[in-house]
Amino acid sequence: QVQLVESGGGLVQAGGSLRLSCAASGRTASTTYMAWFRQAPGKEREFVSVIRWSGRNTYYSDSVKGRFTMSGDNTKNTVYLQMNSLKSEDTAVYSCAAGQRLIFSSRFNAEAYDYWGQGTQVTVSS
Repeated sequence: QVQLVESGGGLVQAGGSLRLSCAASGRTASTTYMAWFRQAPGKEREFVSVIRWSGRNTYYSDSVKGRFTMSGDNTKNTVYLQMNSLKSEDTAVYSCAAGQRLIFSSRFNAEAYDYWGQGTQVTVSS
């Protein structure tokens, strides 16, 4: 089992920044990808970003590319999502996910991830 705990959400004005953290514990040695997804009220869950745990390759959705940066710290088993130039449409619950069996082509697919955090609310006021 892997436990994921997100932190760093909150209320920010449009144009502002927030940094989310996701700390992993438990059987993390087999983790291959960690990702951020978000879900706004009344909308489906949406892929935001993913990092390959070995090699640190990162991928982003078009809606956040150039504004968000995902990074990881192996020593702390933690991933981060630096969110800049926030927009009202970024308002959502952001959840961290860890995958231990998914393959490269599935990295954008929420159903491919094995473990999820409880989520953290990000609210951007316009």
